[in-house]
Amino acid sequence: MTAFSLSGQTALVTGANTGIGQAIAVAMGRAGAHVICAGRSACDETVGMIDSAEAMALDFADPMAARDLFETRPVDILVNNAGIIRRADSVDFAEVDWDDVMDVNLKALFFTAQAFARAALPRGAGRIVNIASLLSFQGGIRVPSYTASKHGVAGLTKILANEWAAQGINVNAIAPGYIATNNTEALRADPGRNQAILDRIPAGRWGDPDDIAETAVFLSAPASKYIHGAVLNVDGGWLAR
Repeated sequence: MTAFSLSGQTALVTGANTGIGQAIAVAMGRAGAHVICAGRSACDETVGMIDSAEAMALDFADPMAARDLFETRPVDILVNNAGIIRRADSVDFAEVDWDDVMDVNLKALFFTAQAFARAALPRGAGRIVNIASLLSFQGGIRVPSYTASKHGVAGLTKILANEWAAQGINVNAIAPGYIATNNTEALRADPGRNQAILDRIPAGRWGDPDDIAETAVFLSAPASKYIHGAVLNVDGGWLAR
């Protein structure tokens, strides 16, 4: 196995039906992993893009949906990508929108990682890659629960690394910048907003899902064996400006 190979590994990618999650699943497959493509929506398209893959229904509206998953399915790599967002002025933000976002983005992420670790700790090996956000570091506007949840993802990444690094589990996160996906289509279609974003990005372009996907492969591969508790900004330099 080379330093960047995932041959012989099994990776579970949540939210793998589209966008960044789909790109990560496909990249894991290119690197040699068998990929379990999990999502609330069907992942058949993603599975069809990978040599060795399977689909799994997993709806984190129940944050404990994966609590028993790893007892029967050996998994080497967990990518916690599933997430939702709700938008409203903070003065008007509804409790249900707060709870729904926190359940999927933070509570489910923690308890899925916990279930994974309970299976991985006895064998002394495992990789967890959490998908954080620029809003793990910035406030944003009109997305209070999303911002709180992504700040939480950064914090959980660090505490889990502190507890599990010496026991063979690498826990890290990726903070994507502005990526060209369905979720950002409206921003890119607005000429003024699109230009304002591009003017702030030193790289001068929107990110591609593959920019995040290949970083996830790196954090899952032997090449990153001494990286623990990192939140890696993949943002074209946005946070540097």
